Amino acid sequence: MVKTISDGIVISPIKNGTVIDHITPGEGLTVLRILGIRDGTNVTVIVASNVPSSRGGRKDMVKIENRELLKDEVDKIALVAPDATISIIRNFKVSVKKTVEVPKQITGVIKCPNPNCITNTKEPVQSKFVVHPRGFRCQYCDSLISSEMDIGDYI
Repeated sequence: MVKTISDGIVISPIKNGTVIDHITPGEGLTVLRILGIRDGTNVTVIVASNVPSSRGGRKDMVKIENRELLKDEVDKIALVAPDATISIIRNFKVSVKKTVEVPKQITGVIKCPNPNCITNTKEPVQSKFVVHPRGFRCQYCDSLISSEMDIGDYI
């Protein structure tokens, strides 16, 4: 049981777990970082980077065996891969498939780039960002993480 993506690229299926597909090219490793998957972790992971996409263009893909993602993990992934799809795999079959949605407000996930923001002091205040046409805007100091910046650097 193997799946050929295209150009002869073959990726093994997983029996149970999660497949994160249509990740923005180059963000697959950021997704692993967001999920806390690091070297030495006892988790089977398959990462395909910059592979052809059936939607046209290129994509990254991550398969994680024996793990289903929590909603807050999916919300974080949506920040770096807004076109991603999440498939829950059970007994080699897709049990649930959904697209990610960028939440309108993000609390406690993104670090404000302004070192003088109250969220970067010793005050017990979680960061709060709202989706802005040009990126994400801090609710406290109005700093903007623009769409040209790498949002993964602030997660």
